[in-house]
Amino acid sequence: MIKITQTISILDDEVQEVFIRSPGPGGQNVNKVATGVQLRFDARKSQSITSTILRRLRALAGRRMTKDGVLVITAHRHRSQERNRGDAMERLQALLRNAAEIPKRRRATKPTKASKERRLNSKKRRSEVKRNRGVLVPGS
Repeated sequence: MIKITQTISILDDEVQEVFIRSPGPGGQNVNKVATGVQLRFDARKSQSITSTILRRLRALAGRRMTKDGVLVITAHRHRSQERNRGDAMERLQALLRNAAEIPKRRRATKPTKASKERRLNSKKRRSEVKRNRGVLVPGS
């Protein structure tokens, strides 16, 4: 069981790991051993992901989520397979945690009277500066 938040946790068998050859660091080892990790998590079929969380997850994941609702995370930053597995799992958990957060509603506000006056005063000063940039008349 992978714990995401207090209320959300996903089963271990909901996440598939595929080991791939890593384009990252590794020296000669990079051509022999599959150190890169590709995690696949089917968010649409998961019992713990609600439709609202799925909608936010789609927006956050971008190209990392397929049209079928499968989240694909590839990790190949490190030389060892184990560290790449941990990195991919941390990134999956962080993404799901962010999607589980309910965003604050934005309240529309009006600018204050003082801020309007400051803006108008700065515009007046700027126009004065530009107005005083007259063309110099030769011989005067």
